[in-house]
Amino acid sequence: MLVRVQNPAGTNAERALIDWLRTWKDPASPHGVATINCSLFHKDRLHQFDAVVWTPNGCVVIEAESLVARQDGVLDIPLNGPWTISDEPAAMESRDRRTPLEKSREHTFALQTWLAARGLGQRAVQGVALVVPLRGAELTIKQAWSDPSFDVILGSDQGRLRHYFETLAEQEKHLWTANDIAGAFRSLGILPYLPAPQELLNEGFIGPIDITLWHGGPQQAQAEAYADELANAERAAQSPAMVIEAPWYSPWKLYPRESGDMDLGRAFMRITLAIGMIVGFAWVLWFVISAILTYGPG
Repeated sequence: MLVRVQNPAGTNAERALIDWLRTWKDPASPHGVATINCSLFHKDRLHQFDAVVWTPNGCVVIEAESLVARQDGVLDIPLNGPWTISDEPAAMESRDRRTPLEKSREHTFALQTWLAARGLGQRAVQGVALVVPLRGAELTIKQAWSDPSFDVILGSDQGRLRHYFETLAEQEKHLWTANDIAGAFRSLGILPYLPAPQELLNEGFIGPIDITLWHGGPQQAQAEAYADELANAERAAQSPAMVIEAPWYSPWKLYPRESGDMDLGRAFMRITLAIGMIVGFAWVLWFVISAILTYGPG
């Protein structure tokens, strides 16, 4: 998982999220690229995202909330209205009066609409509320309603969040390409945080690569180097398997043909040198054969 942080001085929940995502480095871990504290200006309104995680299989907007007081019991998630823990208001760090569900609805709808306007409307945007309780708190979640586009995850540790992305990878097909990610980063104004093409391919995003989407960013040189490597590999694959290159002393190397120019002098020198080399080779061969016949055994 690639992690790009715009503002490291976030909430406790955001810092915990960053730490967890950065540990997902082994091949069995969820793959993708996460942007922390990015924003979207859509329809005259600024939407501030705690995190947006792109995977090859989907796009997830995470609302990260931490509890500032130890509260044990059942976290009740109503379809509408405030969140409570054992009939008491949930003591969340955020000063936003909206619940994580209300923020998720607004943010996922805004991002989905924004993507649709750029030809990416078929990509579903999921919403997740990550609730991080104080250490040692005994908390469970009660959600009496179901919404396939929204989940609440208890962040006592990273296990539940990791399981969510592993399940998402199993259920969905490859939807996001490396070019899709590059286009989204450019349009969101976070081009400086765009990973290099090879990094996105290593995370499972499919190609081909349009290197112009990296132009103007810090990874432009790496994108162009990747394109050169790809072009060289294609040329090597298309070239004949057995190619014998003429040595430097070849008449055609010493006196090469020039396109569009008939140089009789060069042609004469090529022919003369070629005849001379043939005669010289024949003379050496005759000398060797004569020596063997004259001084050889028997």
